[in-house]
Amino acid sequence: MKHSWVTGARAPDCDFSLANLPYGVFSTGGRGPRCGVAIGNCVLDLAELAAAGLLPGADLGFDQPALNRFMAAGADTWANVRSRLTDLLAEGGDPALRENAALRERALISLDKARMHLPVDVKGYTDFYAGRQHAFNSGSILRGPENALTPNWTHMPIGYNGRASTVVVSGTPVRRPLGQVMGADGPKFGPSQRLDIEVEFGAIVALPTELGQTLTVAEAWDHLFGFVLLNDWSARDIQRWEGQPLGPFQSKAFATSISPWVVTRAALEQCRRPGPKRDNDLLPYLQEEADYFLDVKLEAHLAPEGAAEASRIVQTNTAYLYYSAPQLLAHHAVCGCRMQTGDLLGSGTISGPERQNFGCLMEQSWGGRDEVALEHGGSRIFLQDGDSVTLTGWGEVDGQRIGFGRCEGRILPAPTQVGKAF
Repeated sequence: MKHSWVTGARAPDCDFSLANLPYGVFSTGGRGPRCGVAIGNCVLDLAELAAAGLLPGADLGFDQPALNRFMAAGADTWANVRSRLTDLLAEGGDPALRENAALRERALISLDKARMHLPVDVKGYTDFYAGRQHAFNSGSILRGPENALTPNWTHMPIGYNGRASTVVVSGTPVRRPLGQVMGADGPKFGPSQRLDIEVEFGAIVALPTELGQTLTVAEAWDHLFGFVLLNDWSARDIQRWEGQPLGPFQSKAFATSISPWVVTRAALEQCRRPGPKRDNDLLPYLQEEADYFLDVKLEAHLAPEGAAEASRIVQTNTAYLYYSAPQLLAHHAVCGCRMQTGDLLGSGTISGPERQNFGCLMEQSWGGRDEVALEHGGSRIFLQDGDSVTLTGWGEVDGQRIGFGRCEGRILPAPTQVGKAF
């Protein structure tokens, strides 16, 4: 098992071990956004490494403010760059970076001095409903357990097209949305009172398809670059009123937060697991011939404004999903939909069998019926202004943590009137 010589990379709670090497986009001081890799307590500037001639291949766009060009280069390029980075960062590896003090000074930057940006230019965003427990819980709250799952749910991934324009990087504040909600005497307008989180896993599409092209599940896996943490903030009262007959619209269009680091398929290879027991056989185009599910632990912590410590409110795992990321992509493309480099596919809320595994407050409060106690005092039913929510996630490979960093957002008050600048 190899370890890195970079400070902090061997710490047992470090998200960014040598086995990980996630990609992101960062800026520092007067220099604009460019691509980097997280290692230990640092971000490694890939533009500097490329300029020094230490990376293989042609221009991969590491001086650009998005990973899209590198992602579009394909799996052989990804593997070659990963192998080279591992050699440069490993104890006993190539000393070209380790023993070049001037290059180390330029290329290895403390994470606390880096400002993170969206890691990819998100071309399209589709959110799915791929967690069986979440679908059953939500359906039970709305329709009763006997009608919880719609007849189509166990046969195909259900999804809707979200807004790429409001996908934001961790740390971006989230403003409480205005909208219509159902009242006793008709619709009312105002700030959402049932603002919620959704603990999700996001898959990043790297290789595009042509209009009319379809993908098998195995081909879809090869088209994916990696994964991010994803919080699809949701206004449940707006959603309840607008959701029939076409599903979510403004209740989810106001913000979707993702983590700044994209953890690659290669880093998670040893975290792959078999899928769940099926309620019924899937149609052939959705059947899997390999293990495409992942064992990644997920948590959500909530900190009220001014709180000294955040309270953990969710513990769940990507293994609870009913449909895998390549199944989502294969289903998305089966009609001939053109997929693009940078497309983001959200899993939908990931919930497990126990209350602490439920991935949103709507489930934990059972539709607003029950208060959710916070371990450090107070309670919530839905989010209040000033609340900060942080998602974390990690797998483990040979004793090294494969972490995603943090996906965080703080709730700001709604606008005081329509059309007023803020």
